[in-house]
Amino acid sequence: MSTDKTTLLELREFCVSYGEVEAVHRVQLTVREGEIVTVIGPNGAGKTTLLSAAMGLLPSRGELLLDGERIARPSVEKMVAHGVALVPEKRELFGEMSVGDNLLLGGFSRWRRGQRDQKARMQEVFELFPRLHERRAQMAGTLSGGERQMLAIGRALMARPRLLMLDEPSLGLAPLIVREVLRIVASLRELGVSVLLVEQNARAALQVADRAYVLEMGAVALTGEARELLNDRRIIDTYLGLGTKKAA
Repeated sequence: MSTDKTTLLELREFCVSYGEVEAVHRVQLTVREGEIVTVIGPNGAGKTTLLSAAMGLLPSRGELLLDGERIARPSVEKMVAHGVALVPEKRELFGEMSVGDNLLLGGFSRWRRGQRDQKARMQEVFELFPRLHERRAQMAGTLSGGERQMLAIGRALMARPRLLMLDEPSLGLAPLIVREVLRIVASLRELGVSVLLVEQNARAALQVADRAYVLEMGAVALTGEARELLNDRRIIDTYLGLGTKKAA
């Protein structure tokens, strides 16, 4: 099988700088169709910067390819047009608008292209997140943290993306809610949505992902199958908190 046919997103020698400081250094990363790929690492490793630049929110160097096509100077508009959506860390909902209206705004790009399927898309979101259906007339600003995260993901899905980028979806959520949100993220494969998941909660991320990249100081320190990394002693000691530092 040709890699070109299965690789949805590819980053080659991908670099991001803030002035003279290089925050992301020569990252090589791929996301294939139907995959959940996670990027884990400590605070300040460059995870959010990597995701923001891949979405076109920050300038970058190197190459970004979608379906094998090089995207020169990635921008949000280009990425959305190619079927990519981002759920940012801060969720950025419209708090004084209802859940339903927030969802409709998520489908605006399709509406603008003449695709009038917003009601059907909203029904799909409600099937994924029944709680949002219950809260559809409620103001987004009054939702719980878990409900806001569900709404942020649901709003992104309204654009019918092929690739969903998620930045720290577990941030500030109780463990039970984290499991529920990530269980739904895992189910997105069935809808034909690939996921690039940036997470500090390494255990939760590795439990739902197919493959993982470990980012340290802006560079990929380790990559592999998520299940294998869950059992990797370096990952256990550094990120999962299961081991104690022992003398060699």
